[in-house]
This record gives sequence, structure tokens and C-alpha cells, in this order.
Amino acid sequence: MERFIINGGKKLSGKVKISGAKNSALKLIAASILADSKITLRNVPQIEDVNIMLEMLEILGAKINVEAASKVIEIEPEYINNYEAPYELVRKMRASILVAGPLLSKFGRVKVAIPGGCNIGSRQIDLHLKGFKDLGAEYLVEHGYVNCHIDKNRNGNRLHGTIINLDFPSRGATENIMMAACLASGQTVINNAAREPEISDLALFLNSMGAKIQGAGTDYITINGVKSLRGTDYEVMPDSIEAGTFITAAALCGEKVEIQNARWRNLEVFYSKLKEIGVKITIIDENNIRVEAPLERYKPVNISTLPYPGFPTDLQPVITVLLSVVPGVSIVTENVFENRFMYVDELNRMGADIKIEGHHAVIRGVEKLSGAPVRSFDLRAGAAVVLAGLIAEGTTEVSDIYHIKRGYENFDEKLRLLGADIKLVE
Repeated sequence: MERFIINGGKKLSGKVKISGAKNSALKLIAASILADSKITLRNVPQIEDVNIMLEMLEILGAKINVEAASKVIEIEPEYINNYEAPYELVRKMRASILVAGPLLSKFGRVKVAIPGGCNIGSRQIDLHLKGFKDLGAEYLVEHGYVNCHIDKNRNGNRLHGTIINLDFPSRGATENIMMAACLASGQTVINNAAREPEISDLALFLNSMGAKIQGAGTDYITINGVKSLRGTDYEVMPDSIEAGTFITAAALCGEKVEIQNARWRNLEVFYSKLKEIGVKITIIDENNIRVEAPLERYKPVNISTLPYPGFPTDLQPVITVLLSVVPGVSIVTENVFENRFMYVDELNRMGADIKIEGHHAVIRGVEKLSGAPVRSFDLRAGAAVVLAGLIAEGTTEVSDIYHIKRGYENFDEKLRLLGADIKLVE
């Protein structure tokens, strides 16, 4: 089984280029189902989750061409002739549920397995299904699958526009409903919509296909349905979470690290907390920043995760690693996923002093961490224990790294280019 071996204590310096956003690329691939001609996606990260989503589209019947060296993917969705998303793939990745909206809207029916993915807490699909029902579909959940179809007696062959009020600003539900509404008749309004930058990226992509979406990036999105969508050529936005991970790595053990292709405006709350800690961040331009690490001057802070534009839950594990070596007491409150703190026991095995009290982590900064064998429990927890290994004395062995490879493109290679002593072994 593959694992990372990290010899800690090395200083990081140089430049690192951020890859295309995992959380955007997966949605754009799913949305490609809606087109009636070829889709070309550029800056697509070469990661396992992307491979799973492409395999899903191939099972549905799409023709796929991957040019890995140039990070270009071509999708021909006009060959799709299947509306079932099988358990074997959906169980591996929660984002697979996002084929449901496009399939339902384009073909009038979909059968999709209840999704899996990282074990970080409850992420029910009730809001997705309620949205589909409001748009004129009926569904039945049985034997681990959702069967959903348009009620043709009431609505003909198309979903119909309506007003949808989300109980919670769910990113996945917002995206699925927005995609489904693109081919619906009339206007759909999503109130209390999620506001993540990836949703704006999805809307721009759909609009380039001929959709009519306004308000993406706000909590009020309107979609005026059209009869068909065409192919397009589109570049995936940079990955804000990867950018935040490398910024934190630089804050932990960097001398001077330039983060390229990072849209800092998408992470303003995260940046403000780093500056409060004492990390020196210089904005070079809209997409490039420089990070310096005066670690001896860092101060403890309190952080609470919230849906965007709040502090991102996906960066909570890595910021906890940083705070674990900052003198004083910091408190991190997790408001999004109840099991997000599963990685804390691994950090404590490395010498951290972190106590979990409900959905709060009380962090007492220690002078140093020590290398130890640790596990990667999920994607972001895996990045966190790797960062802990970079700052720790001695050798850290990280197992179950398939989680990390699901979402970070060439993570170890990029760290080595900055000067880290990390190697992949089997």
C-alpha cells in the first residue's frame, strides 16, 4: 500500500503553481451531460476524483479523450444513452450525485446510488431531492438507489421553473438544482443559495453553453430555462483549497514561498486569519502571493468554520496543524461537518496538545511536533498530517494516502520542488 515518508524540519522556498480546482472540475464534467456537442475543459487536475467522474460519464455513454500532459479533457455527451449512475462508482465519491440534475433535466429520468466519499459527517441529499420535486419530478428511494423521473402527466417532457427555498446553503444542492433548471421551462429562483466561487465558475461554464443564469455567487440565483445547450471550450478555475494548503505549509516552515495561480480574493477570511496569527502575506497581483513565516512571532486565534464566505471547513485541518505549534491557546469551532476532527488523535500522537469538546478543538500550542506513523482518514485530514510531518522532528510515515491523491495533484512532487524531504513508497 502506498504511503508517504517525510523527514521533517526542512525549510521551504521557491514557487509552486496551483492546479485547477477539484471542486469545480467535477461539477463541470457533470454539467457536460447537458450539452448536445463536444465540451473541451482545460486546466483539469489529474487526480483520482476526476478519473472517477470521467469513468462515470463513460458508463453513461459519453466519449472521453484525455490529454494528460496538457491537462485538457474532451467530452462528447451526445452519445450518452444511459441514465443510471452505479453504486460501484458513486460509493467512491460523493460528487457523483451531481450527475443526477443534468440526467433528470435532459433525459427525464435518473437512477443514482446514494453517494459515499469522505467520512467526515452527515451530508444528506434531501435538499437535492426536494429541489427536483419542486421542479416537477417524482422520486422513490429504495435498495440504496434514488429513482427520479419527470411527472409527464403534469409537466410534459420538461421540468418546470419554480421558486426553491433551501433550508441550508448547500453547495451540492445549489449546483444540482441549478443544472437541472437550465433545461426547465420558465424561470427558477434559488433562495438561500450557496455562494462558493465554484458555483460562480459552474454558472459561467453553463452560460458559455447557452444557459441563462444570473446571481451566482450571491444567495439569490435565477435561471431562465432554455431548450438546449451547446458545447463549449472552458478553463477550470484555480483550486482555492490547494492554495490554502500550500500557504499554510509555507506559514509552517517556509522561508519565502510564492504561490502562483491562487485567487486570493476567494480566500479572504482565511487570509485575514493567517494575518491575525502573524503570517506575512504579500499580494503580488490578483493571482499570485508571497508567504513568509516569522514563526517566532505567531499568536493564537479563535476560528469558526462557516459556509462561504466564512472560514472554509476544508482548510480547518491544516490551520489546526499551524495553531498546534503557536504558543498559547487557540479554539477552532467546526460548524459544518460533525466528524471533521477525526484527524486530531493523529496530531496528538505527534506531540500536539489538542482536546475535543463537542464541536470545538481546544489547542494548546507546543514547542515542537515529533515524527510518527499516522493515517490519512480523509482528503483534508491527509493534507494536515503531511503538513505536520513537514514541521515535525524526525520521520513521519503517512498511510492511506489514496485519500490525498483523490484531491491533490502531484502533492508530494510540488512539496519536493519547494525543498521538502517527502517520498512516495509502496
